Amino acid sequence: MRRWLVRVLVAAWLHGAACLTAHAGELRRELMPSPVLGDSVGYVVYVPDGYDASRSLYPVIYLLHGAGGDSGEWTGPVRVKDVADALIASGDIPPTLIVMPECRGCWWVDSQRANIETAFWADFVPGIARRYRTLETREGRAVAGFSAGGYGAVRFALKYPERFAVAVAFSPAVYAAGPPPATSMARAQLPFRTAAGVFNLPMWMARNYPALMDGYARQSYRVPMFLVSGDHDKLGIAFETALLFKTMFELQGDLAEFRVVDGGHSTEVAARAMPDALKYMFRYLQKPKSITTADKQAPKTTAAMQAN
Repeated sequence: MRRWLVRVLVAAWLHGAACLTAHAGELRRELMPSPVLGDSVGYVVYVPDGYDASRSLYPVIYLLHGAGGDSGEWTGPVRVKDVADALIASGDIPPTLIVMPECRGCWWVDSQRANIETAFWADFVPGIARRYRTLETREGRAVAGFSAGGYGAVRFALKYPERFAVAVAFSPAVYAAGPPPATSMARAQLPFRTAAGVFNLPMWMARNYPALMDGYARQSYRVPMFLVSGDHDKLGIAFETALLFKTMFELQGDLAEFRVVDGGHSTEVAARAMPDALKYMFRYLQKPKSITTADKQAPKTTAAMQAN
């Protein structure tokens, strides 16, 4: 009896491992030239299994890292590849492209050093569309971020609601109730400092999400928003995220969700919430679409992508 049970368990494990391997995607590290920046932007892209052999256009999820991090936040602690592989294999989400750009310390806004927000839209997003078969519609694009990247994701969703179907913010460093705490990296970042290097509160408030709410409320698009915070976040992010949720819920009701998970201000919060976040995104994101003559796009293979 025991031998039979062991054989069954081993067979089940092997079957599960084989299914997961069959749906294993690939991480590709690349550079994107940016005329706006006069430099190249590094990024990692998760390419789902079967992409190169398919004739489909894929949805794109942009993941924005925190102020002191890079794409390694997503590929390392959050293990986005493993999460995406598992959810695609189980059928919980369809195959998707996940793009992780890098701009350490930028907060995803223009500054006196680098116009990263301008470059994101003028160079990076069009560049991804040239290299990969992407759905170039609002319903084919999502944005998510951690900490400063969560600040960026919220800001992008409210400022460009016609360009994103959905947004996710893990531990967003938004600080609308008052100035960022003394320990926040926001106080040392170029977008929010004067020429003399002093943190400028009016500059912070002018770029934070409350300054965008009136314009967002006046237009017709609504971006569903999935918000997550750790219950032990010593930077006060749980309260700030709850305040953001209250603001969004009052405006768009059920198109806002808020989760509190165990954790501090770290990527463990994003790691714990990522499976639910990806499933939430695909309540609103379009699934891959087979290319037709009307799409006027030929499949981009790995060789064609590298040629660009």
